[in-house]
Parts: sequence; structure tokens; C-alpha cells
Amino acid sequence: MKGGQTKTKMDIKSFAKDYEPQQMKNITNLEVVRADTEIKEENRKDQNNEEYHVMFVVVKGVEYRVPSSVVTQLKAVIKAKPDLTTFKVTKTGEGMGTKYQVIPL
Repeated sequence: MKGGQTKTKMDIKSFAKDYEPQQMKNITNLEVVRADTEIKEENRKDQNNEEYHVMFVVVKGVEYRVPSSVVTQLKAVIKAKPDLTTFKVTKTGEGMGTKYQVIPL
């Protein structure tokens, strides 16, 4: 915290038990995505101070990463269904083998 502000008083054991590191979620964590949700792009730095580019949406104050393959698929879905209002994204696989599927709702 900046300026020497203290957030809460708690012993470190209790704090560690409840601690969840801040981590960006994935768009697949959302049950439904509105097609008019604002998408943002930023360059950020990872824990090794390496810069990376990320696209994401913010829903109820939580950031959800949007992989570029999702945007590409969504473009094709919108071409076929210009009046799309909501969709869902599913994923299969892990790491470099991850595949995403955009499902119009």
C-alpha cells in the first residue's frame, strides 16, 4: 500500500490461510459474455519483468483474459450472426495445446 496505509490487522498465519494471489481469470470462467462488453488491450510486465500484451474484459471489477483465437472466432460468428448479443467460450486442453470455442447464445 502506498503512503504507509495499513489495510487490516491480522496475524500472518491467518492472512496466509486466506490469501489468494491476484491473477487474471480467463473468459472461459464466465457463464455468459455480452457482445457489447468493452475489450481492453495493455502491455504488462510479468514477475520476471518481461513485457507481454494482453486483451481482456472487466466484468464486475474482475479482469478476464481474452485469447486472440477467441477474438478471431468471434469475428467469424458475428459475420454469420450480426445480431449476436451473448456468447460463451469453452476451452479444452492445457498449455500450448489449449483450444477455445465460441458458442453463440
